[in-house]
Amino acid sequence: MPEFLFGREEELGSLRRRLGARQSFLLHGPSGVGKTFLLKRVLPEFPNTLYSRESPSAPAVFRNLALALLAASAPRLVRLFGKAPDGIRAKSATALKGIVMDALREGSHCVVLDHLRLPSSAFAAAVREVMGWGRTPVVVVARSAHMENLGFLQPFFPDRADRLELRDFLPSAAERFIEEAARRARLSAENRGEFLERVLQFSGGNPGAILSMLEMAKHPQYRSAAHIRITLLYLDFRMNWKPAGVL
Repeated sequence: MPEFLFGREEELGSLRRRLGARQSFLLHGPSGVGKTFLLKRVLPEFPNTLYSRESPSAPAVFRNLALALLAASAPRLVRLFGKAPDGIRAKSATALKGIVMDALREGSHCVVLDHLRLPSSAFAAAVREVMGWGRTPVVVVARSAHMENLGFLQPFFPDRADRLELRDFLPSAAERFIEEAARRARLSAENRGEFLERVLQFSGGNPGAILSMLEMAKHPQYRSAAHIRITLLYLDFRMNWKPAGVL
C-alpha cells in the first residue's frame, strides 16, 4: 500500500527549517513512525543533500556518499570516475574516505545518515571528521536518542534543541489516519468497523503498523468469506512485522 502524507505538516516544517539552516541534528522516533518517508518528501527541496539510505558502518557510509556525490556530478568524483559507479565500488574504503572528504570540502553539502546500526566509536570519529574537517552538517536518523540506538554518536546531540522527535499519532489522529488509509485501500468486509477499531488498538498509533495491517487484510489467508480474520492477522503481524527499511 503506497504511503501518503497525513498530519505531519509541523514536522515537515521543522525538517525544512533545520535543513535550510544547515544544522546538524538528530531525527529520531520508533520504527514505522515515518522518519524515512518524511525525509524523502523534503530532501528533493535541498539538492546539495547527500543521502545514505543504509548507514551500518563508516566504510559503507563513505561508499554511499561517493555514489551520491557522483550522482550529483561533484567535479572531483566526475574527474576520477566519469559516470561509472563501478569505479567507486572497486576503490578501497581508505581511498574513498579521502576522496569523499576532499569533495565535501570543495562543495556545500549536507549529509543525512539513515538507518543507523548502533554506531561504533570508529563510526563516530568518521562523522566528527565530516562535521569538522569537512565542515559539513550531518543529520543522523535513529529509533531513539538513547545509547542503544545512537551509540557513540549520542554525545554529538546533548541538547533537546539538537533533536527532532517524530512520534506515533495520538488516538484521534490515528483514527482519522486509519479511516483514510482504509478508504484509499478500498478495504471492504462485513466486520470492517470492528477490524479498524482493533487496528487502532493494536497499532498504538504507529503509521507503519497501521499500513501493514491494512495491507495484510487484503490477502486471502486473512479472509473468510466477507470477514477479516482479525485474530490470525494480528498474531502474524506481531510475529513478522518489520517496517520497510528497518534491519
